[in-house]
Amino acid sequence: MTQRRAKRPPGQLRQSQVVTTFGPGAMLDLPNHSVLVAGLDYWSAGGEEIQEPRLVEKLKALLDVPALKLVSPPPDQEDPTAPQTGITGWQFPEWFITQDIYSTDPGSTVRSRMLVHRLALSRGKFIDQNKKKRPVVPLRFVRACRCGHIGDIDWREFVHGGPSECRRQLWMDERGTSGDLAEVWIRCECKAERNLGDAAIMQTQALKNCDGSRPWLGPYTKESCGEPNRLLIRTASNAYFTQQMSVISLPDRDEAVKQAVDAAWEFIEAVEEIEELKYERKKAKVKAALDGFSDEEVFEEIQSRRGFALEQPKSVKHAELETLVASKEELGNDRPDGNFFARTVPKATWSKPWMLPIERVVLVHRLREVVAQVGFTRFEAAAPDIEGELEMGVRRAALAREITWLPAVENKGEGIFLQFHREQIEAWEQRPDVQDRGRKLLAGFDCWKDEHRGSHRKFPGLPYILLHSFSHLLITAVSLECGYPASSIRERIYALPSVGYGLLLHTGTTDAEGTLGGLIEVGRRIHEHIQAALELGGLCSNDPVCAQHEPQSTHEHRFLLGAACHGCLLIAETSCEQHNDFLDRALVVPTVDNLGIEFFKPAES
Repeated sequence: MTQRRAKRPPGQLRQSQVVTTFGPGAMLDLPNHSVLVAGLDYWSAGGEEIQEPRLVEKLKALLDVPALKLVSPPPDQEDPTAPQTGITGWQFPEWFITQDIYSTDPGSTVRSRMLVHRLALSRGKFIDQNKKKRPVVPLRFVRACRCGHIGDIDWREFVHGGPSECRRQLWMDERGTSGDLAEVWIRCECKAERNLGDAAIMQTQALKNCDGSRPWLGPYTKESCGEPNRLLIRTASNAYFTQQMSVISLPDRDEAVKQAVDAAWEFIEAVEEIEELKYERKKAKVKAALDGFSDEEVFEEIQSRRGFALEQPKSVKHAELETLVASKEELGNDRPDGNFFARTVPKATWSKPWMLPIERVVLVHRLREVVAQVGFTRFEAAAPDIEGELEMGVRRAALAREITWLPAVENKGEGIFLQFHREQIEAWEQRPDVQDRGRKLLAGFDCWKDEHRGSHRKFPGLPYILLHSFSHLLITAVSLECGYPASSIRERIYALPSVGYGLLLHTGTTDAEGTLGGLIEVGRRIHEHIQAALELGGLCSNDPVCAQHEPQSTHEHRFLLGAACHGCLLIAETSCEQHNDFLDRALVVPTVDNLGIEFFKPAES
């Protein structure tokens, strides 16, 4: 009997895209459909569980979920006869416009299209009154609120200014060529019409208040809301922001013990007492996996994974920085299947006058980053704080009706870590002119908070802004020679007065083999790249306007930026951990404004 081939899905995404860009609640255009990615309850099984106890414990506390797993998105099924795996997508929106343009006057600039609901379609086409089949495309306008809820606009209610019994044909007229919302009108054949620009003005309440719709979670999943609805363009960059938490896998405990426990975890996961462990070790598989390790070592690792350690858990970046600044020439194990291996570069190879603020250079030959999606927002992104933690008070949209697991990916790659002299940063921060600049940056942040009263964001402090700005300059300089585009290099800023200050530039891929060593080669000549970065920061193509920008200025609404723009510091948001906020190159190097607040001395050979 011939086996039936599984039907191919209408679209494909990389596993990393599912976690970082197109997770539950995201809108996605497929070749023949526009869909809303369904919640985790509608994802098929097949993904592998990812072991990263430090991240799991953080997420359990954040979400108040006692039992939580990290699972990779379902993979593409290569066997065409195997059961199909994948992710469900709900058709969204339910309103369409015809592709045919209607115009009564050949010389008119007005372009009219019929507005039709999904229920009026027949096999994806609209049959007009002349029995002609008209192709349609999804309407690009929907309603949403800042809590992540989303839904179709009630176009009949919108055009009539309230509830109406009228069921005549609706039209969308474009009365201009600029594409501006003020030129788009919704019209009913009963002569009622309304400008779409009204929907973009929240004060008009044209779209009413949110009803708490969560269509990605399936039917009957509304929750109370009451936030004002806002007009949202489906493909806009602010339509979906994933909230992620990531950690670097660290050799903070005996790596061999951790791997041994991983191998036997399904048998010893429920062990509560050391006597139970002794009993489980009688099983052949457990005995083989744990051979060479004492009961005490194994039980300590089990307790650690459950968060039973007596010490207060450290923040994500606190634990990472403590490990990275450890005074060892080598850290981790140099083996192909290892998760972390780093080697300190001898200072004699990179010691230059402009490198005086740098205390140590570490080449991270092998690292593993685990990234998990926690939720999402719309309109405004919610970035982690400077310690890598997500804010507890942020209202994030849910990924499932009831969370038992979260989608995650592991990226294997390489990196460069720079440790800065703590004393030099603290002395620089105390300079009067630097503190004056800090007050201006804080004033800009206060202006931003006035416009975003619901935000829980905190001012990160001058050392963070300094390192963040330097990081962007270095990413740009490094990308010119390392073989990776700047968008594939990511930053991790460490500005923790209790531990120290540092910067990790890293790249990675979900491929099991990791990356090709380009950053390691860059690290061996890091002094040359830092010199190039400092030269890049001295002059911007938009100077003197860029250098003289005042953060608190209400003319430009760039409240979170000092001397920073697309000509100098702004990079791809995939690389930046703060969405291109909190930047000021005047803190790094002298600019044409000559404020005298730079941390680095001018780069000279």
